[in-house]
Amino acid sequence: MKLKNYLLLLALLLAVGVRAQVPSGNKYPKREFRGAWIQAVNSQFRGIPTERLKQILISQLNSLQGAGINAIIFQVRPEADALYASQYEPWSRFLTGTQGQTPSPMWDPMQFMIEECKKRNMEFHAWINPYRVKTSLKNELAPEHIYHQHPEWFITYGDQLYFDPALPESREYICKIVTDIVSRYDVDAIHMDDYFYPYPVKGLDFPDDASFARYGGGFTSKADWRRSNVNVLIKKLHETIRGIKPWVKFGISPFGIYRNQKSDPLGSNTNGLQNYDDLYADVLHWAREGWIDYNIPQIYWQIGHKAADYETLVKWWATHSENRPLFIGQSVPNTIQHADPQNPSINQLPRKMALQRAYQTIGGSCQWYAAAVVENQGRYRDALVSEYHKYPALIPVFDFMDNKAPGKVRKMKKVWTEDGYILFWTAPKAETEMDKAVQYVVYRFSGKEKVNLDDPSHIVAITRNPFYKLPYETGKTKYRYVVTALDRLHNESKSVSKKLKL
Repeated sequence: MKLKNYLLLLALLLAVGVRAQVPSGNKYPKREFRGAWIQAVNSQFRGIPTERLKQILISQLNSLQGAGINAIIFQVRPEADALYASQYEPWSRFLTGTQGQTPSPMWDPMQFMIEECKKRNMEFHAWINPYRVKTSLKNELAPEHIYHQHPEWFITYGDQLYFDPALPESREYICKIVTDIVSRYDVDAIHMDDYFYPYPVKGLDFPDDASFARYGGGFTSKADWRRSNVNVLIKKLHETIRGIKPWVKFGISPFGIYRNQKSDPLGSNTNGLQNYDDLYADVLHWAREGWIDYNIPQIYWQIGHKAADYETLVKWWATHSENRPLFIGQSVPNTIQHADPQNPSINQLPRKMALQRAYQTIGGSCQWYAAAVVENQGRYRDALVSEYHKYPALIPVFDFMDNKAPGKVRKMKKVWTEDGYILFWTAPKAETEMDKAVQYVVYRFSGKEKVNLDDPSHIVAITRNPFYKLPYETGKTKYRYVVTALDRLHNESKSVSKKLKL
């Protein structure tokens, strides 16, 4: 890029309040959130025999791992039910076909996925829907469902059933569910998507007049009151999670538009449904207050969309990250179905990835939906493998949660074994769970090469094992192997190196 053009681009980026990413000479970031959503509500698991479903999930994870995905967001609570062995809610119909029916043979999909994600060095984010109870009123609720014990907690709206967000009892119950998950399962995060107050049904107001009369004191605006109700839940959930396991993150994936400019001069130049006004989700407030630990807005439109242009929204969210990790929710089908406006012979993935990586405030993306990547729709997976996820990436550091790196690995040595030449090391000492090393990064450099741990092309393994099998050949080629430790929040230790001939 010519200097004049570069300076012009830099000035334009700074004019909209976004820091341009400093070119590093390396287009492959060492740290990047690379997530994928695996949903249950499309019934892809429903009624599939246990062993067959396990194999499907393993196959999906293997494919996603090969595509460089490092975090799985797995739907475990679609309708106040469970794709795990809940102590309070019935088994989901999206698993067994009938709500309340126990899997046979018995298994726990969430525990299974946590274990499989660990094997592949992926984070596991437990995805819950807080308020929704029925996606259709014709759906049957199991006899043990909380609705039958407390029907007064719920509201029917359109063809669906919801917890009443205004009730303290609703919030306490939802926090109890999250407490159960975080206490009993080794999750890396609790995740919620865009369903807060329900999407509006045309001509039909959400029927909460009685609750407003009871709890709305001090509010002249019902909209402000509804936002306050959701705010209280988000704050309580964050406090609940932090109080149990301070390393577990709480993330939100909101609808892609916060507010339009016609509603708020600070809003985006868009014309669509709004989180703030229609779903009563004040996402920026949650980020400013530190009640959420990451934000993944669902920017599922194409570049050039008349009402919700992708490029406009990426820039807007990058400007409004509010000092919380920001990742972009990408729609695989939308991306491959639309041509790049500047190069109609290709789809929009190259330009979308370039936009995503153009801002320091954007730390990665999440793919909607995982199966579309696995199926390689539009050769999307091929592009991730060959270019955009060509090298491994560590999860970004959440330094506001923990900025202390673990100690260095100890006693690193090479050993001949019957399985080959192995590099062994010992975990660093740790006083607390937050200090503990849970993963290791192994780098390789040629004998005379300068060690640069910022270059991910030198990462040969990210592993939970305190050893690495060396690729021995003639014993004449010199290499330097470098090992670092990662804690639960991906802080990286100082390095330890060993010169070897392989």
